Amino acid sequence: MKAAILTIGDEILIGQIVDTNSSFIANSLDKIGIEVCEMQSIADDKQAILEAFARFQNRVDLVLITGGLGPTKDDITKHTFCDYFGDQLLRNVAVEQHVIDLFHVKLKLEATQVNKDQALVPSRCEILHNAYGTAPGMWMKKEQTVFVSMPGVPYEMKAIVTDQLVPKLVREYQRPFIIHQTILTYGQGESRIAERIEDWETNLPSFIKLAYLPSPGRVRLRLSARGTDKAMLEAALQDNIAQLDLLIGDIIVGFEETDTIEVVLGRLMQKQKVSLATAESCTGGKISQLVSSVPGASAYFKGSVVSYATAVKEDVLGLDPQLIASQGVVSATVAVQMAEQVRQLLKSDYAIATTGNAGPSLGDESVPLGTVFIAIASAQETVVQEFSFGQPREKVIDRAVIKSLELLQKEILKNLV
Repeated sequence: MKAAILTIGDEILIGQIVDTNSSFIANSLDKIGIEVCEMQSIADDKQAILEAFARFQNRVDLVLITGGLGPTKDDITKHTFCDYFGDQLLRNVAVEQHVIDLFHVKLKLEATQVNKDQALVPSRCEILHNAYGTAPGMWMKKEQTVFVSMPGVPYEMKAIVTDQLVPKLVREYQRPFIIHQTILTYGQGESRIAERIEDWETNLPSFIKLAYLPSPGRVRLRLSARGTDKAMLEAALQDNIAQLDLLIGDIIVGFEETDTIEVVLGRLMQKQKVSLATAESCTGGKISQLVSSVPGASAYFKGSVVSYATAVKEDVLGLDPQLIASQGVVSATVAVQMAEQVRQLLKSDYAIATTGNAGPSLGDESVPLGTVFIAIASAQETVVQEFSFGQPREKVIDRAVIKSLELLQKEILKNLV
């Protein structure tokens, strides 16, 4: 079963808002074995909508549309539905009562006629109840293709998809199983990993596909199995993952989408009952932001000093001005001192420090653009490494953040031996 996703709204095309609806819908369909083969965003324009409908007609089984269902005149999806299906708008009594109750109970207001007119829907459509808004979802079929229109408001759309659409699709359609397993790796690039697992990848069963999903400092390997026997697919995935672990187990840190390195580190620090502090210069607080984004991080994360300016390194962290003057602010010595000082200041077991030149200009530093020093301090020792992350600036910062957490993980594990 194949699907297309169509988002309607000028605000998407001019970059005023980011389309998050499509990713949610695609993920929801993938979980029930429906393949999304295309996504498209178009304007609030009748002709554009009609052309999109015609293009998808009988090419896919399902077209999911979001947007264009508001009460104002610029929202034209319902009227376009009527034109495409040769239908007319009819007032749905149940939808109108829901609108009245929604305004009365939730907002303590009387619904206006404009609000009540949200109950005008194509006479032949099947209503998908919108529990949190006034615009209902609408299900209509023409020839071999089902068209489903939903509001663009994310929380309204998500409720319709979860509570109405997905159960209906599961009841009415036979679908294959699609099972994904994501392996998270840190510390090696995509090409190096591909070399290490080349033979394994070549011998994967035809029903299992491998995708490389690289980002700064990490590569996710997504295995996707498709077929009609769920138990067989799951067993085959686990067997091939076990083989993969023998090949690259040294860089694997997790096996689920949620097992990012900050999550893995959090579990490790909680288990070992150790704490962390950070002193960040070039990363500007991004390490602490990532670490503290994990629920329960207060159990192990003490805090951070974002010592972006040299004066903060001196006045807050207590670094020697003469040391900074002689070694340079972007240096191994300064990174070591930052890590050791913040560990003492915040009384933590471990500390991360970063200092570097992320660019785009050299500024007062003589080191090449993209140079970053990362230090990890503990009661046992302080280690420091120099990295060249290149450009642009965003890449340097992101790679420094991930590399810092990777180095911390290695230090904690090393101290357990």
